Amino acid sequence: MAMQVSIDFREEAAELHTFLLTLSPQDWERPTLFMDWTPWDVVAHLHYFDEVSLHAAEGEEAFAKRRTALLEAVGSGMTTKALQRRELGSYAPKDLLELWKTTCDQLSAKLGELNPKARLPWFGPDMGAQMFTTARYMETWAHAQEIYDLMRTQRVHSDRIRNIVTIGVKTYAWTFVNRKLEVPGPPPSLRLTAPSGELWEYNITDEPDQQDAGSSGERGGAENLIEGDAIDFCLTVTQVRNVQDTELRVTGDIAEQWMAIAQCFAGAPVDPPKPGARVVG
Repeated sequence: MAMQVSIDFREEAAELHTFLLTLSPQDWERPTLFMDWTPWDVVAHLHYFDEVSLHAAEGEEAFAKRRTALLEAVGSGMTTKALQRRELGSYAPKDLLELWKTTCDQLSAKLGELNPKARLPWFGPDMGAQMFTTARYMETWAHAQEIYDLMRTQRVHSDRIRNIVTIGVKTYAWTFVNRKLEVPGPPPSLRLTAPSGELWEYNITDEPDQQDAGSSGERGGAENLIEGDAIDFCLTVTQVRNVQDTELRVTGDIAEQWMAIAQCFAGAPVDPPKPGARVVG
């Protein structure tokens, strides 16, 4: 049976694909609020790393050549946006869209067949298949928001976003370690309302059965608490929004420190957007 997150990944991609079919040729070249990337750039980025991920799913030998090529290009000063333009620039938007969707479907199927604990090579430490698939889901969901914002389209979310909540919780300590900062204490408690209306709780001191499997043995307690819409939490940990532009209620120094720099994606430390920078009026 396929990992549930691989099914969620495929469904999220299918939803984005359907939305992108509504864009006009002009829309594909309009800059979004994310580094002036266009929808074409976003889809090229998703395709490029889904294709690289397919190689990773095949093992170190298959992945090594792609890793070396990317690191050499970036090391020479080329941005990933420029690299993707160089490799995929001949594709018209609709052709690129179908290329990405085909690759993404292949990737979700391939990942779904793996043992969740299997290790996959990546650009930093290797990753378990479950977390690797969750990361691909997160990347797709987060970059899609740039295009929904551009088109000023109200996005309908599903409880699939619990995958992002999970990776957000699991990367609490890493957010600080990645910046060479001391982890300020145990992870804060979370009380988040899912799109379905269900209450999702993590690290709640008086309800040990609700403790997330990825959190530490200590729990944050009521003095460090994050409450609100799970969508806002996901937008914050993926750095699609500054926490000040959400309606999250953040209580306690540790919780405030985390939400100010939360980063659930791999790579070098990245600062969240400035307050108001990614808000769509």
